[in-house]
Amino acid sequence: MLSRRNFLSFDFGSGPPKDDSHWVRVHRIAMACRFEVMLPSRDARDIAAARKALDEADRLEAILTVFRDTSEVVHVNHTAGGEDVPVGPELFELLQASERLYQETAGAFDVTSNPLSRCWGFLRREGRVPEAAILDEARANVGMRKVTLDVDRQMVRFDHPGVELNFGSIGKGYAMDRMAAILRAEGVRHALLSAGSSSVVAVGGGDEGWPIDLRPRRARSAVARVRVSDGAVGSSGAGEQFFEIDGQRYGHVLDPRTGWPASGVLGVSVVTRDGTVADALSTALLVEGASLAETYCAAHPDTLVVLVPESDPEHPLVFGSYAGARVELAPIADCGSSIAD
Repeated sequence: MLSRRNFLSFDFGSGPPKDDSHWVRVHRIAMACRFEVMLPSRDARDIAAARKALDEADRLEAILTVFRDTSEVVHVNHTAGGEDVPVGPELFELLQASERLYQETAGAFDVTSNPLSRCWGFLRREGRVPEAAILDEARANVGMRKVTLDVDRQMVRFDHPGVELNFGSIGKGYAMDRMAAILRAEGVRHALLSAGSSSVVAVGGGDEGWPIDLRPRRARSAVARVRVSDGAVGSSGAGEQFFEIDGQRYGHVLDPRTGWPASGVLGVSVVTRDGTVADALSTALLVEGASLAETYCAAHPDTLVVLVPESDPEHPLVFGSYAGARVELAPIADCGSSIAD
């Protein structure tokens, strides 16, 4: 599993509500992608609230990024291998969510998998098949079970140096949940938040819901449309970052349990109550596939999964359901503007 993924693209279908002539978009670059709050023109008064929500994305990036030496995550990665490290409420909340999702997906979702991405060369786009000894060394530092959380003292400790955290596969969803909470507290009743082309959180949605088209990058067209009200969509796809040796394709999405590239799923989208779970679960399902989608949805009502198998991309599989969403499978009429990056 990689923390930085090639994403499914989201397109917007039916246009704004009938009494609106255009959208108002407020956006900012954070977490290496475009965060955007989209409002119907009738709600342009909510622009100040949208900017306040985007400020939250900036604030969380400063805590969670692994690309700034001043971030809280970098501090934890450097010190938690030898001592208990106190962390702030946001990071501890995200660690608890990551631990729970690690357990619920039998390790298919794992925020400690960065050493694997490094040894395969994907972090610097220098793809290579690692030697067995190098891969084994990386695997020895991977596994959320190597991370101990002290709930009473709000501290974290690693089993040994070399373990490291990277929240790229869950951080955007978490940030949008926090942003949506700010919008609701400010009285916003109708908005669509997006982060890059992998994560969406809908506030409101009216009778029809916000129309979002699901289009894996390697698919020829949109495979489905979901209409979502008060919910989140997280997507992961087997994208364009890969390398080939002797005709064998090695993709950048790695199974954290084996250390080898995942295969068999072209793309997957998860619709559920919050962006944190949708973001993380979409990554786990890209790794594990239909078997996990079926068992997870059976155990977690109000979770909808649309999974596109590589073997038959024209016929996506649908698991579970979400009260605030409905799925329309292809063929789908052309929907217009896209926010794919």
